[in-house]
Amino acid sequence: MFQRSRRSGPETDPDADLLAAYAAGDLSAARTLARRLGPGALAQATRMLADRTEAEDVVQEAMLRLWRQAPGWRTGEAKVSTWLYRVVANLCTDRLRARRRKDVPLEAVAEPEDDRPGALADMQMRTRHAALSAALAELPERQAQAVALRHLEGLGNPEIAAIMDIGVEAVESLTARGKRALAALLAGRKEELGFADD
Repeated sequence: MFQRSRRSGPETDPDADLLAAYAAGDLSAARTLARRLGPGALAQATRMLADRTEAEDVVQEAMLRLWRQAPGWRTGEAKVSTWLYRVVANLCTDRLRARRRKDVPLEAVAEPEDDRPGALADMQMRTRHAALSAALAELPERQAQAVALRHLEGLGNPEIAAIMDIGVEAVESLTARGKRALAALLAGRKEELGFADD
């Protein structure tokens, strides 16, 4: 299914220990692992899909796949979090491709929920999010994924490389080109998005 890249060095993965404990029958380890990895996976899926409900479905499917991998997981071949983010990214990509085949306009996609207080702040954040989502949707798929994982999820280039199954230099190139393209797409909207003084 998903090939795991070999890792070097003695670095340990506490998530792999939890996965092994779950495989041995410890259900509390599964709950702990879900609490550790679930929020990040959900944030990644929500940003990629711009639909919280659909993102929750993706994360649920990704976690089910992780539980199925648990008995045969080989510690040291991949970080559990990297594997999970990669599965989430692939599932999201599949859904985005299905959307494009249906020609669903971006405006028809539900906005993710925003818990920030204040109507003005809420409107500003929604406007910025919609602008960013629209701009990301105009980028080539791999550029959009690399930019989102780096600058929205805060992942490092080696982890993104593992998730996307490419080299670190390719990640750097995709991210740089994606940032330049986003800046060009959003350049005329600074004032509207509240960045006029930046």
